[in-house]
Amino acid sequence: MGLAERRRALGYSQEELALLLGVDRTTVGRWENGRVYPQSPQRRGLAAALEVSLEELDALLVPPHSTAREPVGQQSSEPPKAGDPDEMIRRAFLRILTVSGALTALSAEDAEALAEGVRAGTPTEFARMNSHLWQVYQLSRSKGALYPVVRDQLSTLNEALASSLGSRRPLLNAAADLFQLAGEVAFDGNRYADASASYALAASVSKDAQAYDLWACALVRHAYVDMSEGHCHQAAQMLEAAERLAGRGDENLSTRHWVASVQAEAYATLGDLDACERAMDRAETVRDLTGVSANGGWLRFDGARLAEERGSRYVQLGRLDLAQAALERALAQTALAPGQSYRRRGAVLTDMAAIGAKRRDPDQLVTYGREAMSLARASGSGYVARRLRSLCDEFGPLSRDHRVAELGAEIATLSAR
Repeated sequence: MGLAERRRALGYSQEELALLLGVDRTTVGRWENGRVYPQSPQRRGLAAALEVSLEELDALLVPPHSTAREPVGQQSSEPPKAGDPDEMIRRAFLRILTVSGALTALSAEDAEALAEGVRAGTPTEFARMNSHLWQVYQLSRSKGALYPVVRDQLSTLNEALASSLGSRRPLLNAAADLFQLAGEVAFDGNRYADASASYALAASVSKDAQAYDLWACALVRHAYVDMSEGHCHQAAQMLEAAERLAGRGDENLSTRHWVASVQAEAYATLGDLDACERAMDRAETVRDLTGVSANGGWLRFDGARLAEERGSRYVQLGRLDLAQAALERALAQTALAPGQSYRRRGAVLTDMAAIGAKRRDPDQLVTYGREAMSLARASGSGYVARRLRSLCDEFGPLSRDHRVAELGAEIATLSAR
């Protein structure tokens, strides 16, 4: 019997086992096909979940196919072009991310053995720097510009983790926070594998720190990756787990409201209007919270985007009149004053263009589509580019209009950048 057979015998899917252990589903797949061994802390959890001893677990594991093991959470890709600066930054980023994941899994004794008297920073300093980086991320037109900065912060965090003594929970919280930011930068750049690796690490570390709100937010972000890849049922399962975790978190935070908002998106994609509206109604109770309910970093949901989110859900469900009214309110709220998000406004404009496409109105489609294009070019946002690429699927007969055809050609050029 192999690992997969044992998992199935106990009634677990790969997704369920991954959620139980706080890892990514693809990690379970790699364990089962022998591409990588579980790390020591993961082996203990895996053995417990499968109800076997460590010796029995070793017998279930298939030896890796080669001596060069693939780092956990990192997927293979095509060979990079020699000297490609972006690829070099990405590989350095992933290497440091992998080391961070290994260090957060070390016991206090193992960490002490690695210590060389280097103290790179305190948890308070890391929390302050992470908060600053989230602000820079939100205000930056080009999210990819943060790759080198986040990479450097990960390097500093590695040194602190390796030399930390005593309680490690504050550093684990800082690591889970930083992994989520790393995932956001990767996700905006359409690097889904990198984003998944970052969010899986964030979930695993949050679990170790018993930080339920951080853990729930990591799962929410992972669900976005699933939805972007068309795995909406899988995303819904992930969000159900996030909802349970958020229920164990701080009731003064907006975590459970953000979960509900993203659940509404998943239900809309699945065509379930009633479930979508119930989820949106739960999300809107965020207005009942008093005090500071969002930290501006790994948790930013404060209800300010509810109009555009509801409008986008109605677009997905084909309720165009309801969608347009909500999106017009959202456009008024996202006027490009200093500090407003190009990514956020670009998404609203793309939804307005999609309404034009569904109504077979080329003027509305082209007007809003071109404005969204200009923001995508200005920001270099992979997220807005993805939304525009999806818009092309709605063109239908309007593709015969030369203005629509030109817009489609420009979007194709943008997507290839």
